[in-house]
Amino acid sequence: MLRRSFLVWAGATGLAAAGSVAGFQRWQEITPAVHYPGRDEGHFLRDRRALPPPSQVVHTDVAILGSGIAGLTAAWKLKKLGKADMLMIDGPQPHGNAAGGAFGDLEYPTGAHYLPLPSPESVHVREILADLGIIQKDPMGEKPYYDERFILHAPEERLLYKGQWQEGFMPTEGVPQWEIDEHTRFFAEVERLRRTHGADGRRVFVFPTVMSSEDPQWQALDRITLKQWLEQSGYRSPTLHWYLNYCCRDDYGTRYDKVSAWAGLHYYCSRWGQAANAGNGAWLTWPGGLQPLATGIERASGVKRMAGTVVSLKKTADGVEALCFKLEGGKPSTYLVRARKAICAMPVYVAARVVDNIAAYGFDPARHIPEYAPWMVANFLLKRFPRELQEGPHSPPLSWDNVVYSEPGLGFVVSTHQDIRVRPPEKTVFSAYVALSDRKPASARHWMMDAKPEELLALASADLKTAYGSQFASCVERVDITLRGHAMAAPLPNFRANAGMKALREADGPILFAHADLSGFSVFEEAAWWGYRAAELAAK
Repeated sequence: MLRRSFLVWAGATGLAAAGSVAGFQRWQEITPAVHYPGRDEGHFLRDRRALPPPSQVVHTDVAILGSGIAGLTAAWKLKKLGKADMLMIDGPQPHGNAAGGAFGDLEYPTGAHYLPLPSPESVHVREILADLGIIQKDPMGEKPYYDERFILHAPEERLLYKGQWQEGFMPTEGVPQWEIDEHTRFFAEVERLRRTHGADGRRVFVFPTVMSSEDPQWQALDRITLKQWLEQSGYRSPTLHWYLNYCCRDDYGTRYDKVSAWAGLHYYCSRWGQAANAGNGAWLTWPGGLQPLATGIERASGVKRMAGTVVSLKKTADGVEALCFKLEGGKPSTYLVRARKAICAMPVYVAARVVDNIAAYGFDPARHIPEYAPWMVANFLLKRFPRELQEGPHSPPLSWDNVVYSEPGLGFVVSTHQDIRVRPPEKTVFSAYVALSDRKPASARHWMMDAKPEELLALASADLKTAYGSQFASCVERVDITLRGHAMAAPLPNFRANAGMKALREADGPILFAHADLSGFSVFEEAAWWGYRAAELAAK
């Protein structure tokens, strides 16, 4: 954690006579916390620095190397299968992209912050949610009954477009009718594609993606970008293009002119879960994002955890051996984990450096490692809610998700939105998301590492300043910024034809692979699926 002081503009007021400076600036000092999860460990691995000999040897039946959703699901499923002898090595950050934090009793996300209602094919997700009591009735039915505390309640989302807030994320107010007609045509096509099956009888877009149709007609969508598909299909509406670009940046951290058309359409066409007590398209969310869900899975698994990061993993005559290290005060210490089987629940770009002779699995790091999108998540502890600049009967109120018609910001989420009470809380947390999709990933990572705290804050707060003006800074009490240089794999064209990923997906031996990267993009449903599958193989 890096702590530095910086100055933030707290507002400008006053009147000016002709020829004088208009207003004045008042400055206040804020001390932010800037976090780089995995940076030090990653650089240690990259540079192959010398390590001391192991101080201990730990034995277990199944070693789970990584504590993100894939690793947690693997531990949970092993427990369900009657396998309790397991050990989880946390990795650089417990719970990975599902991690969160808190300002006192106010929780906030530092990664993923919602989960769509699982569709019927996502049996593994429904099984988890039912086990945790989040699905309360009929978990495998068409419309399960969910714990209402976790169903996103209204007002859900709004968009700041041309200086005015409007409901929803698709621009409509002040938009020409021909563009509205294109919006309608696009969503009608989405509904058609949701019901479409390939020649092999499978639905075209499904979670988990391995159950999707492999009909060549639909696989062809993976050879072009979403923007190309839109243009080929005759969609010209600037607002529709902006919206789809926003959705790709929000889900994949990458622009729509880079994302595979198959992945871009999958965003809409695979998510059609329903609930007995919620409308279609509902979401599940918590103040801490997916952190409470990750914690619940961990508790249900009963898995024993150890802090540390795996530096090497290799097969032995009896199973596997993992060398792990911890950095304490910048100095490393090591220990060995010996197990019958290991579930490698870490990003593929890390596994490529950790797994001994990964090429033997059919994975060539030079060709098969995907591009990774960098992200920034900034959490603002507010001593009071900022005043809405537009108020009136036709202006949507503060919502759970609030988006500004711009780039690269993705808007901000209100962490206390689900906190149902007669009066709103005095304090709140606004979580601002930024996908650095306006530059190449490598350039974005270099900028993130070199940027000063005030530069990070300027980018993180851009949408908030647009929404609230100069008054916003005076509401801020603390700021917590999390930088994820390799936040998620980007599903670029031909990602579904990645032979190396297919090889890792099919691996069955002492070393098993489980991570959302195996699907080509980072979403809960995919990470959980690979953890679920790895547990079934490890339990043999």
